[in-house]
Amino acid sequence: MCGRFALRLARPDIRHVPGHEGIDADDWIDEDAFVPRYNIAPRSQAPVLRRGDGPNAGYVLHTMKWGLVPHWSKFEDKTLSTTNARSENLVEGGGMWASIKGRKRCAVLAQGYYEWLTKGKDKLPHFTKHRDGAVMLMAGLYDSVVLEGQTTPLWTFTIVTTSANKDFSWLHERQPVILSTRAALDAWLDTSSQSWTPALTKLVEPFSDSAHPLDCYQVPKEVGKVGTESPTFIEPIATRKDGIQAMFSKQAAKSKSSQPSSSQPKPSQTKRPRSPKASVEDLTFSPPLKKTKTKPALKDEDADSDIEVLDDLPTSPKVKSPPTSSPRKSPAKRKTNVRSEKPSNTKLESFFRKV
Repeated sequence: MCGRFALRLARPDIRHVPGHEGIDADDWIDEDAFVPRYNIAPRSQAPVLRRGDGPNAGYVLHTMKWGLVPHWSKFEDKTLSTTNARSENLVEGGGMWASIKGRKRCAVLAQGYYEWLTKGKDKLPHFTKHRDGAVMLMAGLYDSVVLEGQTTPLWTFTIVTTSANKDFSWLHERQPVILSTRAALDAWLDTSSQSWTPALTKLVEPFSDSAHPLDCYQVPKEVGKVGTESPTFIEPIATRKDGIQAMFSKQAAKSKSSQPSSSQPKPSQTKRPRSPKASVEDLTFSPPLKKTKTKPALKDEDADSDIEVLDDLPTSPKVKSPPTSSPRKSPAKRKTNVRSEKPSNTKLESFFRKV
């Protein structure tokens, strides 16, 4: 089926039908009623391409309402599902399409159409378009009616669908009938016979034009809400600035920037500038100190290393202490003992003098 499509082109571009040479609309009926949009939903106004009235008439654009209201209707029955018309019903004949399929055929212009892929309870919107960016022409039917209480006719259209080809059956079992060539368009719009022909039956078969391939990709879920508009609706979600691919690219760039480049040494290999104090490398690789009373003269580097290592040594190294802190007898007491021996010498000298 086809329940949503996009046509957000400037009006002059729509008149020339981009991607299709020689198709220029001579007139655009109710042009002002159409607002170019990325999210065209059922019951919205959109332009269709049809043949003008009279023999040898050219192409005419006509803004109509999406959702066909049959010409015999007295009021617009919104419960009637006429957004799409199955091609099988047109081929087999009969039904509500019998009176218009031979006389009122048109082509619906679109940049592409949306379809929802069902995955469990989740539905993922996808956008299908021509790979070369040409405007897509979808086969359609149209009708007009003057409803009760109205004085002007209501023009409406429907999009013809067929079975999805093998390349798109994974997405949905149905897809629009796509008129990919000028010959196909002219054959579909030719209503001179006022009847359904075998050539038309051939046109509504599943899409198989390899010369005009289609692209299909996932788009944002927001397109499912009627009334929302964004140019990102027709962009692949993987390549959007906030999409999956962009997210992975940012993560890869962040990871790359956090890693040291090959031109720079790794952090563990980075040499720090030498300072007056010893570096970490000096402390790690300096030889253990020997506990000796005398040390040979040290170079500047070794001396700095020794200074830094002092924090790891015992707090009471073996060095000579001042005399006052030693428990041994002080030299002063020794002098006192010497003085105590002098009196005996003095007595001897006095004795010999007397003699």
